[in-house]
Amino acid sequence: MTSTSSPSLRTEQHSLIQKLADCIEGVWQEQLELSPYPLPEDLGYVEGRLEGEKLRIENRCYQTPEFRKIHLELAKVGTTLDILHCVMFPNPNYDLPMFGTDLVGAKGKIGAAIADLSPIRQKVLPPAYQQQLSDLPAIAFTNPRDLPPWGHIFSEFCLFVRPDNSVEETLFLDRVKAYMQIHCQQARNTPATPELHSEILAGQRNYCDHQRKNDKTRRVLENAFGNEWAEYYMTQVLFDLPEED
Repeated sequence: MTSTSSPSLRTEQHSLIQKLADCIEGVWQEQLELSPYPLPEDLGYVEGRLEGEKLRIENRCYQTPEFRKIHLELAKVGTTLDILHCVMFPNPNYDLPMFGTDLVGAKGKIGAAIADLSPIRQKVLPPAYQQQLSDLPAIAFTNPRDLPPWGHIFSEFCLFVRPDNSVEETLFLDRVKAYMQIHCQQARNTPATPELHSEILAGQRNYCDHQRKNDKTRRVLENAFGNEWAEYYMTQVLFDLPEED
């Protein structure tokens, strides 16, 4: 495993991943007050080997008053596999859902596209989120996908599909942008609720615990970097939590 600097992987990835990465960073820059997040220097860009192919991982992290950490990860395996992963971790003093989106592309096609605003403190989203998400026009994708067994952590608005063509790719991109804009607007208008800190943190821990059950992600990391590094990366980079007060 090596660590170095490199131009953004998105320029070499599937066009939808490039567009979504640009969209995510664009919304963040427009809607939030960003400052750097102290990610370990050796994890900003990482290289390894997976079944004879080079695996490259790029991480970009920021923080804001409302969000403890917002994380965009891009990964590429040789010329066959492209991945985008994004999670926005709210500051535990703010009663906000978890935004997450993932794209997985293989051999030039997106096989999995998911996006959600997942409830944390209760089993349903706050009323303001429910209202704005319900007002979005319905989209009928050709190939909806089934959630994993631990998918009960997601909301009723979770979008999990395999885009069938460029039109559906654009529909997915636009819907993710809408989710993010709603989330950022709500975050800016949500007052801090430190009295709920412990309850919110417990909900975030539950979310992260279930996300770590993604065996596909863990297997890729283990095969490329070994079990110990994979566990470190899953628990400290992809789905980490702040220390208890």
